[in-house]
Amino acid sequence: MINPNPQTHYAGPALRQEVETRTLSVLVDNEPGVLARVIGLFSGRGYNIDSLTVTETEHEKHLSRITVITRGTPAVLEQIKHQLERLVPVHRVRDLTSEGVSLERELALVKVTGKGDKRIEALRMAEIFRAQVVDTSIEHFVFEVTGKPGKIETFIGLMTELGLVEVSRTGIAAIGRGAAAM
Repeated sequence: MINPNPQTHYAGPALRQEVETRTLSVLVDNEPGVLARVIGLFSGRGYNIDSLTVTETEHEKHLSRITVITRGTPAVLEQIKHQLERLVPVHRVRDLTSEGVSLERELALVKVTGKGDKRIEALRMAEIFRAQVVDTSIEHFVFEVTGKPGKIETFIGLMTELGLVEVSRTGIAAIGRGAAAM
């Protein structure tokens, strides 16, 4: 489509694109400062990060995988991918969302207080969500729940009604389906 305003490179109001959420998997050297450089790319350009996880994945090769969940228009998301690919410690960038269905999981620790019926209901809900009790007292439970981000959100929403006190989440870990490696 031709830009209706040839004086600018930016799309006009008629070319507005919908904001999408993408899961990016970035294979990087495992060395000091790499995460700061990747995050600096996002913050320096005003891109938001919804979730971020990073860990070493190949010890012998000194490689880590950074999983970033971000949002933007398709053009902005392409720009993010291209800018990540140009960073020196980056080996590969995969857009798991555009490649098809990826596996995404998250872990959350959820602290709930309550007595009587609310306590019994919290235990019943935890059983339905396959959440494990990892700490307990007469006044509280700490549940460990893993699964898709939507499952975690639903569990937290239900626990809010039953005495939610605190939540700690790991962020999303994702991997592409199929036999292909990163």
